[in-house]
Amino acid sequence: MRPTIALLPWGDVIEDFLDTIGISLERLRDEYTGGWLFGYVDALASAGVDTMLVCVSRQVREPVRWRHAPTGAELALLPQPRAHRLLRRPLARPYAWNPLEAGRSRSRPARAAAAPAALAAPYLATPLVALGRELRRRRVAAVLCQEYEYARFDACVALGRALGIPVFATDQGGAATRPGLEALLRPLAMRAAAGFVVAADGEARRIQREHAVPAGRIARIQNPVTHAGGGGAAREARRRELGVADATVLVAWHGRVERDRKGLDVLVDAWEALDGRPGLPERWLLLIGSGEDDPWLGTRLAGVAAVTWVDRYVVDRARLAGLLAAADLYVFPSRHEGFPVAPIEAMASGLPLVAADAPGIADILPRGEADGGLVVAPGEAAPLADALAALIGDPARRARLSAAARRRAAEGFSPEAVGRELRRALLGG
Repeated sequence: MRPTIALLPWGDVIEDFLDTIGISLERLRDEYTGGWLFGYVDALASAGVDTMLVCVSRQVREPVRWRHAPTGAELALLPQPRAHRLLRRPLARPYAWNPLEAGRSRSRPARAAAAPAALAAPYLATPLVALGRELRRRRVAAVLCQEYEYARFDACVALGRALGIPVFATDQGGAATRPGLEALLRPLAMRAAAGFVVAADGEARRIQREHAVPAGRIARIQNPVTHAGGGGAAREARRRELGVADATVLVAWHGRVERDRKGLDVLVDAWEALDGRPGLPERWLLLIGSGEDDPWLGTRLAGVAAVTWVDRYVVDRARLAGLLAAADLYVFPSRHEGFPVAPIEAMASGLPLVAADAPGIADILPRGEADGGLVVAPGEAAPLADALAALIGDPARRARLSAAARRRAAEGFSPEAVGRELRRALLGG
């Protein structure tokens, strides 16, 4: 019988993520295949391991079991605990770093009154009894949590110890331990966990330094990317659909629309800075995605020339690959990431990369241009504009980087290679 891993994605309730990208639970079940999450599902499946996705939802009142249509993985929805529902009511920013900033009211007394709820709510978000039943029902071999810098990880480690199930966690961008209960409980959970899956070298060093995690308990495994195709025919069709001429250099970006974290303010500034540069061919910027900063982006793009914004989160992997296939170059301006998947998806589509040096980029492009990309300082428009101009104006260089990017994506991030490493780390073989 194939072993089963329980995979718990981020979010006190799954809607905290889905709402930011405009995806319903039904679309999650029927269509969504993006990001690192389903890359893990595909990678584990290639290594003979089944995955049960376990999400807490505010929309269900009892456990619901679905089948994720694109991958066949089981999707278990557990009801949001009543205590967590009550504690969330006074919180406008439940993930605020400072609990005093989490409340809905701006008055100092109200903020102080909401702070205890902000501290306690994350630890009451996981229905441990219901989760334990699901783990026993599927006889899971291990639990893998998205993020160890997150209250659910602490709760799952305690549950795993009680049930005799090893609990692991991966890093997908969680920043650090928040003050309060996390600061008290996180050291205990880090010591008791079975191990950690970390892609970025800097993050591996951080948890060794700050949490005294031995190197032997850290599995250095990259995020996998499944390339859904998108050759010449797809390129021509998508460019016609977008109204982009054959001779135009199309620069693409995709992801969640978050101005600061994703560096979209820097990207738009850099794009405008190209207007005065002589000798550059006709160019166009394609933005694909949506998120909490959609209103800001819509306002910021007003009057900006040569930009198309596909203002929705593309959940279909083949559709996304087709859009990327239309492009000539990919730009990644993020300030902060865990280990980003978007640039690897672009590289798998054969796009040369211009990337800000966010966490994880040095691991994706350890040799820089020889691996398919140019790396620039994060948070600065001028160097980003310079690198874009260098590749927009040099088709031969773009072609060299394209071949290197495709090769790097295939050799370093294929589901088969990552799946073998994940199985070894989580199951011991």
